[in-house]
Amino acid sequence: MSLIVAGRFTTFPAAEAAAQTLFERGFVEEDVTLFFVNPPGQHSRHALDHSPHVTGAPPLHATTGHGATIGAAAGAVIGAAIFMAFAATLPVVVIAAGVGAYLGLQVGTHLQTRRAHAEHHDRVRREFRNSGVVVAVHVCNDNQLDAAAILREAGGTDLERASGHWRQGRWADFDPTTTPVPLGDLNQQHA
Repeated sequence: MSLIVAGRFTTFPAAEAAAQTLFERGFVEEDVTLFFVNPPGQHSRHALDHSPHVTGAPPLHATTGHGATIGAAAGAVIGAAIFMAFAATLPVVVIAAGVGAYLGLQVGTHLQTRRAHAEHHDRVRREFRNSGVVVAVHVCNDNQLDAAAILREAGGTDLERASGHWRQGRWADFDPTTTPVPLGDLNQQHA
């Protein structure tokens, strides 16, 4: 496994300028690579990819339980109460309760699903890498802080340290869905 330091840039020209600075300060081309990372949740958007951690929000059946039940119960009570207030016959009250339950079910399901989608996207933003151009540098223990400082000075954000396979001048096993390991002190200095 190789030691890798990486930083995120908003544009390719900014990333290329950072790479040029790395070259000027003694890093060789085969130890520096640039690549684009898609926005969180858009990695491997492929019909064969069924990973719940990568694709969109959780499945509908996992998100609608309590909201649908509460909505149906509240709708049934409200529907029955409205028609009972007008002294409707028992069949009309039962039909009103059924219609109210159905409408309440729809509203409850919608609200619960929206909340689950929002929670999912918040989790994605916290756990995955942000979108942008990544400059990754194959380093050793002696020069890892130098590489990180150069990336930070060049405008890099979300600096991270990784252990991975570096092959033929690139980070061969990079996975955008893994949680990055931040370089704490250097990230805080840039903020």
